[in-house]
Amino acid sequence: MTGPESEGLPLRRAVCPGSFDPITNGHLDIIARASKLYDVVHVAVMINKSKQGLFTVDERIAMIREVTGEYGNVVVESHHGLLVDFCKERDIPAIVKGLRAVSDFDYELQMAQMNNGLSGVETLFVPTNPTYSFLSSSLVKEVAAWGGDVSHLLPDTVHRALVRRLAEKG
Repeated sequence: MTGPESEGLPLRRAVCPGSFDPITNGHLDIIARASKLYDVVHVAVMINKSKQGLFTVDERIAMIREVTGEYGNVVVESHHGLLVDFCKERDIPAIVKGLRAVSDFDYELQMAQMNNGLSGVETLFVPTNPTYSFLSSSLVKEVAAWGGDVSHLLPDTVHRALVRRLAEKG
């Protein structure tokens, strides 16, 4: 074994939270970048019981595991409740969030300050790759539902699952 564990050093851990309904190339870009900075990156599929997702939580977890498997240091789990509780339970000191625009920053800054005040967990903001600056799961689902081509915005397996699911609901 090599790396921090074998040297008795603590693992550097971070979490990338979201609903990931479905995971997009923008999400994947942030997770990939975080996986280069941290020893372990937890992807937390946050559960909001008041929202009905297109994909079940288990389906989202399976898709994320499939498309992040090559990184080797990504753990995918679901969580219902406060993100800071997820972090405390797993000894995760950092949240990694992608920022697409100034409007994201306004909301995310408030969340970061609240999370830090509640638990001391830090939030690191990563600027989104300009290729994905407009991208959201909601927009992808809407465009795909109207027959638009979103294949370049999603990993191939996720795109196929989205097309299948929309045809089922059709």
